[in-house]
Amino acid sequence: MAIRTVSSWRELDDTISEVSGLRGHGTGGHSHSTMVFRGRARPPYGLLAGLTRLTGDCRSVERHLIRNFRKYAHRQAPGPTLWDWLALGQHHGLPTRLLDWTFSPLVALHFATVAWPEEEAMLVGVDCAAVHRRLPAPLREVLDAEGALLFTTEMLARAVPDLDTLDELGADDPFLAFFEPPSLDERIITQSSVLSALSDVTRPVEDWLDKHRDLWWAWRVPPEVKAEVRERLDQAGITERALMPGLDGLAAWLRRYYSPGSALTWDEDACAATRMADQTPPDAP
Repeated sequence: MAIRTVSSWRELDDTISEVSGLRGHGTGGHSHSTMVFRGRARPPYGLLAGLTRLTGDCRSVERHLIRNFRKYAHRQAPGPTLWDWLALGQHHGLPTRLLDWTFSPLVALHFATVAWPEEEAMLVGVDCAAVHRRLPAPLREVLDAEGALLFTTEMLARAVPDLDTLDELGADDPFLAFFEPPSLDERIITQSSVLSALSDVTRPVEDWLDKHRDLWWAWRVPPEVKAEVRERLDQAGITERALMPGLDGLAAWLRRYYSPGSALTWDEDACAATRMADQTPPDAP
């Protein structure tokens, strides 16, 4: 799929609606998009999970990370499954194989436009329903039995209770799965959070997507359009204060609002406070 460079908020909004299937359905029906989105505020745009950024044997490191996280975080037990623990770890910055997404393109655009005004941004959208049609049979059967678009952690654990099973299922043909995290706090709810897991922990998600180009779309947002999008989002109330309930979000919103100069001038602290659980250092590859 070619990456499209947009020239205005209107063009971006129209093309998102087109690929999301939200137009042309008539006036009497309902349309439910199967797209999930992820925004990046500056290049590079790699879809690289936190665990994959670590050096060494990712598979071995992953097991050590999960074991020790569960041992020391036992008072915060989120649920009984491996996927509950991975979601909790991801939410608090543990390097995992997971990536954060959202059902809302506006939420993704918030994170794409909240910092680095001089840099172009990127919005990526993936059709998770089309992705799930490529799942191995045991996982596909769980979704079909529930009539669901995404897995819950409990549903995912039925077919993939542990990492060994995950490795076995994806050994010959790696797959990507999307699931909804448990509602650990208000941020997950307000950001319409979705998580993805790639069966091959050694590969970035973009490698898998590049082999399935009919499943995703991407939009480059030049700096001048980025400024326009940011103004539209602020006008619509898509801000740190709304997406990060609590004092952290309030402080990040006030910091940006009262920054001197351009309305798009922020420091790295503001950016760090508003990244959607993306642990990429500001200048890291």
